[in-house]
Amino acid sequence: MPGELSGKVAIVTGGAGGIGLATAELFVEEGAAVVIADVDAAKGEAAAARLGAAVAFVRTDVADAGEVQALVDFAVARFGGLHVMFNNAGIPSAMNVRFLDDTLQDFQRVLNVNLLGVMVGSQRAARHMAAHGGGSIINTSSIAGVSAGGGVMTYRASKAAVIHFTRSLAIELADHGIRVNCIAPGLIPTDIAAFDRAPVRQLTQPLQRVGQPRDVANAALYLASERSAQTTGMVLPVDGGITVGAPTHRVMRMLAAQAKGE
Repeated sequence: MPGELSGKVAIVTGGAGGIGLATAELFVEEGAAVVIADVDAAKGEAAAARLGAAVAFVRTDVADAGEVQALVDFAVARFGGLHVMFNNAGIPSAMNVRFLDDTLQDFQRVLNVNLLGVMVGSQRAARHMAAHGGGSIINTSSIAGVSAGGGVMTYRASKAAVIHFTRSLAIELADHGIRVNCIAPGLIPTDIAAFDRAPVRQLTQPLQRVGQPRDVANAALYLASERSAQTTGMVLPVDGGITVGAPTHRVMRMLAAQAKGE
C-alpha cells in the first residue's frame, strides 16, 4: 500500500531531534523523501544514516537566507522536487527571568531563528512550489504564541508572530496552490520544553496524558498530505486541551478552596 506521502519530497528543519525527528521518521514511513536540516551535524547525520537512502542531512542555520536557499536547492537536486516544507526549527528565550530583569540580549537571536527562519524557509520553498504546481508549508508555533502568560516574553512574541505570519501567507500563496498552516504544540517533552514528567493527575491540561513528539508529527502528516487539501491558514493546537481551559481537577480544587473560604 502506498503511503500518505508517496512520491513527495519534504524538508524538516530542526529535524535532528524532538518534534522534527519524529516528523522525519513518520514522513519516511509514509513514503516521502526527507531532507533533515539542523545546526547539530552529529545528530542530523546519525538520523539520516539510520533512516536510510530516502533521507539526507544538510547542516543549516535557518536564520541565514543563503543557507536556506542552498537547502532547498539540495532537496530539489537530490530528490527531484519539494512538496512539503516544515519550518520547525526553534530556540527558547531566557528562562526563569522576569521581564523587568530581562536584559533582552537574546532578542535578536530568538527572533532570527523562530520568526525570520520561518519566513525565509517559507519564501524559498514557496518560490519553488509556485513554479511546480503548489505544495504545503507547515510552521511550528507554540501554545505560548496562542495564550498569554508570564515569562519567556521574547519566545512568546516570536511564536505569536509565526501564527499571524502563517495566516497572512496562506492568503497570499493560495493563488499558487500552496497551503500554509501552523501547529501549536503544548507540553511536549523536547530539548526546548524539558519539563519534569509529573504524575498525570498534576497535568495542567484536560487530557491527562503526556503528549509526545509523535503526536505533533501526526498533525504535521495531516497538513502535509492530501487529506488537508482544503485546509489553509489554520492554527492546530496539539496541547491536550490547554488552550481550551483548565482541567476539571484544578477547577474542583479551586471551588473547594473557595467553599472553605481560603
